[in-house]
Amino acid sequence: MCQLLGMNCNVPTDICFSFTGFQARGGATDVHSDGWGIAFFEGKGTRLFLDPQPSCTSPVAELVRHYPIRSKNVISHIRKATQGAIGLENTHPFMRELWGRYWIFAHNGNLLDFTPNLDGSFLPVGLTDSERAFCWLLQELRQRFGSTAPAHTALFDAVHALTLEIAGHGEFNFLLSNGDWLFAHASTKLSYIIRQAPFTQAHLMDHDVTVDFSNVTTPEDRVAVIATLPLTDNEAWIEMPAGTLWWFEEGVAAKTLATCPGPSKKTA
Repeated sequence: MCQLLGMNCNVPTDICFSFTGFQARGGATDVHSDGWGIAFFEGKGTRLFLDPQPSCTSPVAELVRHYPIRSKNVISHIRKATQGAIGLENTHPFMRELWGRYWIFAHNGNLLDFTPNLDGSFLPVGLTDSERAFCWLLQELRQRFGSTAPAHTALFDAVHALTLEIAGHGEFNFLLSNGDWLFAHASTKLSYIIRQAPFTQAHLMDHDVTVDFSNVTTPEDRVAVIATLPLTDNEAWIEMPAGTLWWFEEGVAAKTLATCPGPSKKTA
């Protein structure tokens, strides 16, 4: 399967440290070598980098790792292909516009027999179950709320209901953001950590790299990092229970709802 990395903060922050460890899992310290991508929100704009090459050898990944882009919401993905060939069109994260904002989505898992009716407002370009699920999710949100974005609470509840429908088809770990918040669904496996004062040192599992966050932050900074597997070996990561949807905003977990006990028996 694939691996996910997300970041949600109360101030624009760079993801260079976490991405250094995550990048290595794309073919060096793990087998996810079928492409990678990362999206950064900057105001209403989005920087999106995609590459079907393994992240461990990708020149684009090296650029991102050394380029301190600051953002309040970041989503990254390294791919182990299940549905859809290796190619740029099947590389996560995916981006679409809804209600005048860019939305970013990345998925880890395998959805079987998921062939929803799409009305043409959002259509997949590639052949992945992931992009198909993203298009259907946005279609249903637009049908439910019309041309005006709802309040965040109503939106989270709607995403929760739609997640229940999709998750019945298999493993549906995902990250979703429009730049204001980050929603994370732990179908089977996701963990998170919130870094805030007093800041300490952190050491990566996949690289011998240590950062003392007290030297690069202010006491008011707060950063939530979400990953398929913990990225550091000296911090207390919190494993999200299987079948839970999380809402992160301003670097905190604002709300959590149960979706299901875990994936259905259809999961590969």
